Amino acid sequence: MKPSIKQLRAFVAVAQSSNLAEASERIHLSQPAISITLRKLEETVGGALFSRTTRQLSLTPEGEAFLPVAIRLLNDWSEAFDDLEERFSKQRGKVTVAALPTLAAGLLPGIIATFHARYPRINLSLHDVLAEQVSQLVREGRADLGLSVAPHDTEELAFEPVLVDRYVAVCPSGHPLLEQHSVQWAQLARHPFIGINRLSSSRQDIDRIMAGVDAPLEILCDASQIATVGRMVAAGLGISVLPRLSFRQIATDGIDYRPLTTPDIERPLGIVMRHRHPLSAAAAALREMIREATRDSSR
Repeated sequence: MKPSIKQLRAFVAVAQSSNLAEASERIHLSQPAISITLRKLEETVGGALFSRTTRQLSLTPEGEAFLPVAIRLLNDWSEAFDDLEERFSKQRGKVTVAALPTLAAGLLPGIIATFHARYPRINLSLHDVLAEQVSQLVREGRADLGLSVAPHDTEELAFEPVLVDRYVAVCPSGHPLLEQHSVQWAQLARHPFIGINRLSSSRQDIDRIMAGVDAPLEILCDASQIATVGRMVAAGLGISVLPRLSFRQIATDGIDYRPLTTPDIERPLGIVMRHRHPLSAAAAALREMIREATRDSSR
């Protein structure tokens, strides 16, 4: 049997007080109850911690040696629960998010600003990575949340859709496709094309759709970054296809977009989490902010 917190508190109170009466007031325990508690502690540790006389209690050598240890244990106990309380009240903690670059740049900045203003002592880390990496980081527990397309791994990962994106044809100003209200996917094959990263979920969708409409793209070059794609289109080198949310990152003079149709493709985006792994209070608060922000944007 191990000493209890009640016994440690009684021991420290008596050791730091001049008499039992003072210790009794300090820990709100009657003198007889303190005496019983100390005797049980001594029985547990196997020897006397106090030398008793008719007038006072004084520490034995073993008691003297144990006092700083008992004080440290009580402090550690108190700090542990203070830390836990701060985590539940979101005054302390850390949240790590993995997100598609589209969402990291287009959706999260405003959410993160609000989150930091509300919970300034919570550290927030953001990984802007491709969809497979989002899934991997969440699956391995290196990210609390992911923001991505639906993962392939549905056994370990859960997906909560929060918004729907669509693909758009991005063209330089004055391009003939901009004269239309919308652009059919098959029409893209007639123009030089600036491709996005071949490993990205967007590029995989684009290649699949173009194969479906039997219209191979005339790819001039591929670029890894959406911003680079935007600059190349603005320079008149070709057209491209990007998620509509991505256009916020590259919107500038000399470039515009039109919705893509035939087929009409929706791109659900949402929160990726691990099955059977509850979120921390801080991560749950961030998830709720994401829900609120996407509800507002969809109205």
